Amino acid sequence: MSIRVNPDITPDLLAAIAVDQQQQNTALEQISSGKAVNSLSDNPAAAADVVFNHIQTSENNQYLQNVSDLTSQLQTGESAVNSAVTALTQAISLGIEGANGTLNASNQQAVATQVTGIRDQILSLANQTYEGNYLFAGTATSTQPFVLNSALPSGVQYNGDSDVNSIQISPGFSISINVPGSQIFTNPAGNVIGSLNGLITALQTNTGIGAAVTNVQQAFSQLSAQGVFYGNALQQLNSTQTYLNNNTTQLATQENAFIGADLATAATNLSQATTATNAVLAATNQILSTLNLLDYIK
Repeated sequence: MSIRVNPDITPDLLAAIAVDQQQQNTALEQISSGKAVNSLSDNPAAAADVVFNHIQTSENNQYLQNVSDLTSQLQTGESAVNSAVTALTQAISLGIEGANGTLNASNQQAVATQVTGIRDQILSLANQTYEGNYLFAGTATSTQPFVLNSALPSGVQYNGDSDVNSIQISPGFSISINVPGSQIFTNPAGNVIGSLNGLITALQTNTGIGAAVTNVQQAFSQLSAQGVFYGNALQQLNSTQTYLNNNTTQLATQENAFIGADLATAATNLSQATTATNAVLAATNQILSTLNLLDYIK
């Protein structure tokens, strides 16, 4: 019986080395990236799942950004309304002081001046801006909403509109982000700026002060009721942010399940591939040495 010896085993040896090196490279890539899928060809189905996961994550991040921006905006609006409520409380106290009949004319004028300062403070708050946009102008955010106008009975003019802006903060859910200034500061049920103008006039003329104070108190109640919007909206944003953060964590967990590498297995594969490569290289060296010896004998 004759034994046939392959006269050229070099291609087989190179192929074996290439396979082992590819296994080494794959294991190293998984260890360094932490991913079992680093290209589409590694696992097309998992890669497709990751693409969809990234789309959802991107949308989620945009919603979170919307929530963050709106939170700052609504906090600014809430702060302005709360400051106006505090100022209006001071105006009521001054009005009661002016109505008790114990002040002389000079003190009466001094109280009127203080109320005028409060009126101007609240007017400034009613014209509050956030990132260059007026918060209380409805959707006409580039228009200053309130200006004093003595030609009007209330002494104040509203230049905004009565519309409401809304923005989506999670899939299928939008939130209103403003209350028109006419509803907050010049509501017919309690006109904040108009009632202060009336109190100023009453104090200056020393007539009808009690009725003017009553009007301011009605405006105070109306303003306080409108301010509830901001607390409710901020609570909704906080709840939505918690939901979105949890969703972000879930998406990250899903992605890891799709393509995350088993580092222990990858390390074992690397060790085995390295051992196999070394063995092939050693065998190759030995075979080549033997072939060189045969050539010499010939």
